[in-house]
Amino acid sequence: MKIRTRYAPSPTGRMHVGNLRTALYEFLIAKHEGGDFILRIEDTDQERYVEGAVDIIYRTMEKTGLIHDEGPDKDKGFGPYVQSERMATGIYLEYAKQLIEKGEAYYCFCTKERLESLKTSVEGSADDKEITKYDKHCLYLSKEEIEANLAAGLPYVIRQNIPNEGTTTFTDAIYGSITVDNSELDDMILIKSDGYPTYNFANVIDDHLMQITHVVRGNEYLSSTPKYTRLYQAFGWEEPVYVHCPLITNEEHQKLSKRSGHSSFEDLLEQGFVTEAIVNFIALLGWSPTDNQEIFTLEELIQNFDYNHISKSPAVFDMAKLRWMNGEYLKAMDSEKYYELALPYVSAVVRKNYDLKAIADLVKTRIETLLDIAEKIDFFEELPDYDIEMYTHKKMKTNSENSLQVLQDMLPRFEALDDYSVAGVEKVCMDYVAEKEIKNGICLWPVRTAVSGKQMTPGGAYEIMSILGKEESLRRIRIGIEKLSAAVNA
Repeated sequence: MKIRTRYAPSPTGRMHVGNLRTALYEFLIAKHEGGDFILRIEDTDQERYVEGAVDIIYRTMEKTGLIHDEGPDKDKGFGPYVQSERMATGIYLEYAKQLIEKGEAYYCFCTKERLESLKTSVEGSADDKEITKYDKHCLYLSKEEIEANLAAGLPYVIRQNIPNEGTTTFTDAIYGSITVDNSELDDMILIKSDGYPTYNFANVIDDHLMQITHVVRGNEYLSSTPKYTRLYQAFGWEEPVYVHCPLITNEEHQKLSKRSGHSSFEDLLEQGFVTEAIVNFIALLGWSPTDNQEIFTLEELIQNFDYNHISKSPAVFDMAKLRWMNGEYLKAMDSEKYYELALPYVSAVVRKNYDLKAIADLVKTRIETLLDIAEKIDFFEELPDYDIEMYTHKKMKTNSENSLQVLQDMLPRFEALDDYSVAGVEKVCMDYVAEKEIKNGICLWPVRTAVSGKQMTPGGAYEIMSILGKEESLRRIRIGIEKLSAAVNA
């Protein structure tokens, strides 16, 4: 049987990394076996619908390379692929009525006030959490009462009828066989009072009609799965393979919140992470390859992914590891692609007429995210007001006095130099080192300090001066001489 998986997001805003992981695992399961990956938009929760969120879904899928074989824009005979459009065909109500005829569901006319009266506090709950377990009141309405209520236009929902006795068992690829007492299950709503199906009911109907073979979702849905199982059994349908993924937590082992600042794909892009690194990192949030490989292209993930190696243990969103991984991607990136990504960050800081590509290249192997660029290159735009203590370096054996002498000696040499290429600047410096019979650092440390005003720079004196050019390099060296002269002669 051909593998068919689906990613079925709700258009409620930015794509959470947990949802992106679900999409990625669904995609990898299908592609690993040469199957089909389907995109289905689940927009039945009208209260949470966010304008423009569907565009975010499409944009994220395209950027990450998770290209669907079927979807709203690629109907292969299983459409519509948008639940609100499917609802217009009446299929959800039709299947709900089939369950009513089988005794597996029933009309419920209870008011909000009555449902409120059924609320009970969870025993031992610190925050006085309340739950509502329906008491099957409307299950016992007579046929005549039901018909009269419907004829009178009373608002209703359709509920699943779960027996109070017995157990329900289902199998998950990660957690194995799980059995629950039916008495623990609530009669969940299948059709809401607005006529829309609930997420849980529509999922089952659509997955069956679209011939979905594998369903991936977070382990928070484990508690709902017995209800899905009973629906499949009630219809006499074969269940898909369930793959429940572990919880994603922050470094404090708390559930990754939307308030964390890096919980969505677009959050991470805005923080300077590149798409390929994000996808690679998210693939490892719960899945481990058989060897110690950590850097994967999407094609390598397709070849290596085995959902049987998904862990039950919570996956920690380790920001330090993501930063490291992103840095590795930046180092290995094609020069032109890297410059395209880096240019907005460079040009936002450096507005003077310098070689921006040369500046970007300087930091390529020295950053972990694109946001790191700004603090490493800001001295090109404007020389910072630095402390002359920076001229003192024990290892280089430099201090204010010998640094002043070096700059005074080098100034006329740089003034006479016309070739401000890396090689041109290097030759002047090395000629001086040879002439004075000193170590390289005694010359290069004060020169680099003078032209950058920074303790740490992405390049050395040669690279910095070649970008600054003659006029600006000389201006900065003269400022260095003034600073040192004032201190030494004080």
